[in-house]
Order: sequence, then structure tokens, then C-alpha cells
Amino acid sequence: MQDKWKKLQNGSDIRGVALEGIEGQNVNLTPAVAKVIAQAFAKWLSEKTGKAPADLKVAVGNDSRLSGPALREAVIDGLTGSGIQVINCGLASTPAMFMTTVLEGYCYDGSIMLTASHLPFNRNGLKFFTVDGGLEKKDITAILEICDTLEGSAPAATNPGAITELDFISVYAADLVAKIREKTGMEKPLDGLHIVVDAGNGAGGFYAEKVLEPLGADTTGSQFLDPDGSFPNHIPNPEDKAAMEAIQQAVLNQKADFGIIFDTDVDRAGAVDRHGKEINRNRIIALISAIAIGEHPGATIVTDSITSSGLKKFIEEDLGGVHHRFKRGYKNVINEAIRLNNEGIYTPVAIETSGHGALKENYFLDDGAYLIARLLIQMALLRKEGRHIDELIASLEEPAEAKEFRLNIGCEDFKTYGNDVIEKLGEFAKTVPGWTIEPKNYEGIRVSCDSANGDGWFLLRLSLHDPLLPLNIESNAEGGVAIIATALKNFLKDFDLLDLNSMAAY
Repeated sequence: MQDKWKKLQNGSDIRGVALEGIEGQNVNLTPAVAKVIAQAFAKWLSEKTGKAPADLKVAVGNDSRLSGPALREAVIDGLTGSGIQVINCGLASTPAMFMTTVLEGYCYDGSIMLTASHLPFNRNGLKFFTVDGGLEKKDITAILEICDTLEGSAPAATNPGAITELDFISVYAADLVAKIREKTGMEKPLDGLHIVVDAGNGAGGFYAEKVLEPLGADTTGSQFLDPDGSFPNHIPNPEDKAAMEAIQQAVLNQKADFGIIFDTDVDRAGAVDRHGKEINRNRIIALISAIAIGEHPGATIVTDSITSSGLKKFIEEDLGGVHHRFKRGYKNVINEAIRLNNEGIYTPVAIETSGHGALKENYFLDDGAYLIARLLIQMALLRKEGRHIDELIASLEEPAEAKEFRLNIGCEDFKTYGNDVIEKLGEFAKTVPGWTIEPKNYEGIRVSCDSANGDGWFLLRLSLHDPLLPLNIESNAEGGVAIIATALKNFLKDFDLLDLNSMAAY
């Protein structure tokens, strides 16, 4: 495969630079490139389904990125030129595009979403879905290999496919409304509640008007609902500090009952409680765990590797569930939950600290809008009892300090070097008094530190795609991160290809 195609693969997605504007980042995802990728997907999908292209229907949508419309038109051109019938959904969310393959009355053979999640304005990418869910890494590799054979030589279909326009985001929103009404048994379960939405000028602005208001909520004070791919207000990312502060302030200013924030393509979400306190990372995992285990006692919850010790205690001791801490990467977490269910271990939730949350009841689709819908259902039910949703996680123990360091690796074979660092740290950890290696660990090395040695834990792992070792440290005591970081820095300083500048202050 040519390097130009390899560079576009980002795990189970395709991502690239679609616009000029950032120095040193050359455009490599042009409309011409997107058209070839669409042609390759058409060939791949035809082979996978055993259907002729003329018998296939594929939905296409995009988020609010500036490059979205041009790339969408190129993708549609590539698909119709291959003979496929295309449903142009226009502005959409990533979860909605999957739902085009399974929702009754639609059930298309595949779908393509143009998005690069929360990445800067100049980036864009493609996500692909079939009825089986999002494509895997191996599928993306196969599609890009087909691109190699098609570039400049893809034959045009004798009969180009037709194009149908469809406002599917309204269909998707109506389905969410129906599900919330069914679960609560009420026509307007949010009547009397003041809920504000921050869409960050991404694709999630529909949620206020098309989901919350039909359910009776007052959405006054909702902000940045209009799509604008220059993202003029803040990065649409629930993990971003400025973004979270924006929705927290909106909740406090409006004296609202709840706040909601989405990323650009609405596959991730965060929230804010009535006190203006953020509900993201460990807190949103704890909240959906409380709901899921409340409905299914003893259930297993799969999370990524960097969740806190307090969360594990909350899930297992307070809720009576099982916490299965797995690897980073939303596809890793989802696939692990599917595997556990297939083995007979009931696992209703797979969720990352990033806000990627997938539920068994919703096709294990990482869907920020549906995750929030489950929280809204619980809010409505608790309200009948005079209770508030934040009470569900009142006993969650949270660290006093948390810090992530990103240690760059200065060599080409960074995976071998990084794994060697991790292996040697494991050997070293066994010799340190007060350090205990986590017995069940699926990624890198995780070590607990007793009260005399930082009162917390650390995890050193290899990045999924980049030449770096992320180091996460949490402590239950003020100053604890510094104690743990200092001990680690003294060990890591002997690895001359490891950049420790991010730990310079320790």
C-alpha cells in the first residue's frame, strides 16, 4: 500500500488534513482522495454483502467542519459513480449515521460519516458503518488497500446511483424522544426541568430543540447550538477545560437543573449537575454504572485503563457490580464488553473516561446523545421520589490530585523501546517498598502506592498510535502526585531516548 494511503489510517477511522491554515500540516484529505476512498468502500461493501452495487443503499452525513460539505459531495460522487444509491443526510451526528443501518424503515446497507471528532478545524475524516456496527481496523486497512488499485482507474458505473435527500437527524431525535417517553411512562417527563445544552458549534445543537423541548424541558440559556466549523467559542470536547467551564458557568448563570455538553460529532458527552459540578470522566462512568447496576444487580462494567481506584471501589463495594478495567481506545472497550457478553458475563456498559459510552441495549454504539438520554430518564424517575441525580454518586471517592504526563519516545521503533521501558519498570516496581503491581491489568503497568509513598497509583502505557508513553498519576493526598512522580522520574532518567520535559517540575 502506498504511504499516502497508510498515513490516512487512524485505527478504525480515516483521518487527515483537509484544509490549509496550520503551519507544517499539509493537506492530504482532498475531495479527490475522499472520492477514491468512497469508491473503495463501495467495492468493499459489495464484496462483503454479496450484493451488486446497484442493489446497495448507503447514507452519507457530516458534522459542522468547514471541509465537510465539499468532502461529502466527493464521497457521494464516488458512491453514485460506482452505481450505489445514496441517501444524503447532510448535517448529522456519528451515532445517527449508524442508526441509518438499523432503524426500522431505513436499514441501509452502509453509512459514511465525515468527522474528525474534536480535532482542530483543519482536520477531517471518515467513519464507516454497517448493520454490524463500526468497521474494525482491519476493514479500514482493506479499504485503503483497495484505494491503491483504484486510484486514477476506477471505472464509472453504466448506470450511476440515484441521490435522495433526507433529514435523518430529525428522525434520530424523534426516536430518542420516543424511547425516553417509553422508559418514563410520561409524555413530558422533563416538564419543569431547566436543562442547558452546549454543542460547541458542532453537530449536537439539535438536542435542545428536537429532544429536550418536546419532552417538556426549558432550554433557555443553551449555547453554541449553531454549526460553525471554525469553532469560535471553544473546542467541542467534554474533556477540554475551557469547554467544561463554559457549560458549568451556563448552568450556574441560568440556575439550571442540568447541563449537557457534546463533542463535535456527538459520540461523546459530558454533563454538569445542579450545583455546577462537572459529570465527566470517572463521575459519568459512576453515574451510568449506578443506573445500569441498579437495573441489573451484579452487572459488569467495562472501562478504559486510567479510571480511578475510587471508581473501582464505588462500582464493586457501593453498587455490588464488577469493574473490568481494560485498555484505552473506545473500540477496545466496546469489543471487550461484547466478548464478555458472548461468554455469558452480563455486561451492559462499555465506557471510556473520554466520554465514549456504549450500552448493550443500544447496539454497543458509542452514542453521547443516547448516554445523556439514559441520564435524563433517571432524572425524571428520581424526581418522582423528590431526589436528584447527583445523589446517585454521592459516595464516589475522588482523588485529591490527578496528572497526566506525556513522555515522547525519540526513535523510529518506538513500540519496542516503549515496551522495554514498561517491562523494566515492572521489574523495578517489585523492589520498591509500598508499591504493589495491579494483578489484573491489560495495558502497560499499573501500580498502587501506599500512604507513605504517595497514597495513590500510576499507570505507564504505550500510546495506541503515537511515539509516546502516557503516564497517569493519581493521589488521595495533596502533594502525593509529586512524591510518585519524583520516584518515577529518578527511575526513568536513565532512558536516554525518553523525553521527560513534561515532568520537569517534579
